Amino acid sequence: MAKKSKKAPKKPSSMIAQNKKARHNYAIESTYEAGIVLDGWEVKSVRDGRVQMTDTYVMVKNGEIFWVGGQITPLLSASTHVNPEPHRARKLLMHRREIDKLIGAVERKGYTIVPLKMFWSKGYAKMQIGLAKGKQEHDKRADDKDRDWGREKARIMKTASR
Repeated sequence: MAKKSKKAPKKPSSMIAQNKKARHNYAIESTYEAGIVLDGWEVKSVRDGRVQMTDTYVMVKNGEIFWVGGQITPLLSASTHVNPEPHRARKLLMHRREIDKLIGAVERKGYTIVPLKMFWSKGYAKMQIGLAKGKQEHDKRADDKDRDWGREKARIMKTASR
């Protein structure tokens, strides 16, 4: 009789959406985790993966932070009795001292706050945001060159080890 493998079953990914352009356009200094205030129909749409994070940003207003430009497409069955607004600004929840630190960096040091990814954590929708500075065009080209060289180096090492 053959032995059964004792591999644990794969958990579903907690990742909902990712802003892939953020790391290309910005140099991320530090990252923070923030909760998101969502309506009921938005939670159902997020569970279905109907979130778009490209060309979004985080705005500071009256000592609070908001995710602006993100789109959560409503499900037809989940939003029958409400008037869904897919592009509304959604409030992000963080501790006051973290918000103050972000506001200080944005106002005094010229940083920007960029949403990086949305994920599930203990049943709650969370967003990872980054404190970032914009990259110049030559910085982007240098990063592309480094990434390409890393791929090429991995190919060379793979064929050399055979």
